[in-house]
Amino acid sequence: MAKSNKQVAIVTGGASGLGLAIAKKFTENNIYTIVIGRDKNKLKAAKKLLGENCDIISFDITALKDIPALIQKIYKKHGRIDILVNNAGINMKKLIPDVTDEDFQLVMSTNVNSLFSMSREVIKIMEKQGSGSIIHISSMTALYGIPKVIAYSASKSAIEGMTRAMATELSPKGIRINAIAPGFITTAMTDKALNTDLERKQKAIGRTPMGYMGQPEDIAEAAYFLASDAS
Repeated sequence: MAKSNKQVAIVTGGASGLGLAIAKKFTENNIYTIVIGRDKNKLKAAKKLLGENCDIISFDITALKDIPALIQKIYKKHGRIDILVNNAGINMKKLIPDVTDEDFQLVMSTNVNSLFSMSREVIKIMEKQGSGSIIHISSMTALYGIPKVIAYSASKSAIEGMTRAMATELSPKGIRINAIAPGFITTAMTDKALNTDLERKQKAIGRTPMGYMGQPEDIAEAAYFLASDAS
């Protein structure tokens, strides 16, 4: 196992939206970045954009039983894992009476269970190294109530609870755990949620002091800071 001279990062859901912006920021700053996603076409496009400082892996993070082998494969190839960004997640816009148990469980499985399993396996490596940074992508839905996203809100609230518990347990071991809770950011996911509901879009922009939605690059800056020793 040859240990890389560069820091090695994993970004889940890194082929589009916030994840892609974060991966781009990392690769531009000489962090070797492994982008994990399900859509092979998006992954190929990400690889073309990000270049030599990037590797892509097609993987469904809801396949929990396969996550330990995935992380070991990455570790054996690179000899280190310095940064994990748990960005992959799904949303579901439905009124509460219309959300089935299966709907709720799908969002929780993708956004919470997968995040925990990825973190647990990476933490085992970071404990050996005595260092590392894990960044969860939360949401403002964890902080105040937004209608029609009950499962998503529950999942992001769970992430914030896990962030606090992980930080308390792992900080003494040199592993930093943080979460970023973005406001309204222009991505395909928010476009889908807001462009079909213009009243909701205006309400969202109206409660944003600067009067416009953020860009994925804004979140990438925050992630890069949290990944760095400066944090």
